[in-house]
Amino acid sequence: MSNENVVFPLTIFYDDSCPLCRAEMNEIKRCDSRDRLHLLDCSKAGFCDATAAGKGILRDDMMRLIHARDASGRWLVGVEVFIAVYRAIGIESVARMFESSTLRPFWDRFYPWIARHRMALSRLGITQVFAVCVGWAARRAQRRMGGCVDRNCVSATVD
Repeated sequence: MSNENVVFPLTIFYDDSCPLCRAEMNEIKRCDSRDRLHLLDCSKAGFCDATAAGKGILRDDMMRLIHARDASGRWLVGVEVFIAVYRAIGIESVARMFESSTLRPFWDRFYPWIARHRMALSRLGITQVFAVCVGWAARRAQRRMGGCVDRNCVSATVD
């Protein structure tokens, strides 16, 4: 699915028990001035989303790789989620980095490794480094915004 076709709001199923995942989602939600993203913690034992289950998507799948469902019922998995999320909050440079035809094969292989080792990476302090990087990208994107009216920012070139 092309990310240009994402219908908001986008519900993101993420692992709140993971410090790295929690830090990223909290920072992303903090930047979500248009309330386009809804966060749903799928880490608790027994978690079940009836719509996901109806599509054959189970909690174990969501805990393995990040999943999101847009308002039209379309599903995004892995790197596609990050592209949609960063574009939704106006950090276009990060969205472009994830979808770059040169870098995309790397991200498609590297992200599952990150997801598999997210708890160990969190213990190594990656969470703090990540929070600084996302915060910097968000502030940079905000400085480039043309102006905001009713929490909706308008810009010819975002980030």
